[in-house]
Amino acid sequence: MALGENTDRYPVRSGERPFEWWDLSNIPAQYWIVGAFLIILPLFASDFVLFQIFGWAFILGMIALSLMFLAGYGGMVSLVQLTVAGVAAYMTAIFGSSAVDTISLGWSWWLTIPIALVIAVIFGTISGALAVRTEGIYTIMITLAIAAAFFYFTRQNYTLFNGFSGFNQVLPPEIFGVNWRSPVAFYYLALFWAFAAYLLVLYVARAPFGLALQGIRDNPRRMAALGFNVTAHRIAAYAFASLIAGIGGILNVWLNGQISPGAISVGPAIDILVIAVVGGIAHPIGPFIGALIFVILRTFALDVLVSVGLAGERFNLLIGIGFLVIVFWSSDGVLGLWKRWRENAGKRDPLTGRPTDGGAG
Repeated sequence: MALGENTDRYPVRSGERPFEWWDLSNIPAQYWIVGAFLIILPLFASDFVLFQIFGWAFILGMIALSLMFLAGYGGMVSLVQLTVAGVAAYMTAIFGSSAVDTISLGWSWWLTIPIALVIAVIFGTISGALAVRTEGIYTIMITLAIAAAFFYFTRQNYTLFNGFSGFNQVLPPEIFGVNWRSPVAFYYLALFWAFAAYLLVLYVARAPFGLALQGIRDNPRRMAALGFNVTAHRIAAYAFASLIAGIGGILNVWLNGQISPGAISVGPAIDILVIAVVGGIAHPIGPFIGALIFVILRTFALDVLVSVGLAGERFNLLIGIGFLVIVFWSSDGVLGLWKRWRENAGKRDPLTGRPTDGGAG
């Protein structure tokens, strides 16, 4: 199966042979075009577009990608992914440097980043170990409860998390003499890790672990009868997803230069779910599409609402309406709409636009 091709609701069926990621001949032409566009984008885009639009979209896409991996390949909807990213962000501020020097330890980046990722993965794994004991709505409620609990804990704890104010001036280190918070440098930094996370999810989804996880998603009883440890696979999926979310959390705190409880509250946690669903959980590219749509709306919709005399708070109403419209027309989000359009286009004569004999009008 070619890269990016989707033959069912999910990109890989249980039992499909592993994907040969090194075979570049399988990559469709549109992927090369998008890749080339993203590489040369800094040549003509403004710093605002690079930093606040695409940089933020890559980061939100990575966090939503971790949710897509759990939901799309494991059948587990988690609302704790933004919290995992928040844990990594807080640990970066605590072990690294910030304006709150009474709490921040000021350790070097090569110690701070691995420690932050390890703690985030441990937190996500423990959360997963609690969540996988349940199914359906109960899994959503448990992960939501963990997210809410961590939010209130950080807001009320001043000794370790500096309470409501959080941390500011959390900046990336200058490695190889490059200021990684400059718009162009940060754009490429976020693009690199977003692309790496995308490829990693594609590879793992087609590796034995990913195929077993999809089998557990489809029929856990049969997989257990075949000797697979269902609970262990699901917990391992949370650990893997937490690694991706943790990297996104570190990039996010560097993008904003700060981290506070408001950034990991219940509202933003639900936004990650909306991003994943709007983009589509049928393929790892979906979360990035949803993130770009979300960031564009978040950035420009407020100005539009204010210009027509509406309150800025109605932005969430606009997001909600868009979410309902997309889900109403396609349960697989934008990817589902795109797939349906391609199928309908294939049933029409390319010259006349009329339905062919084998298709409906």
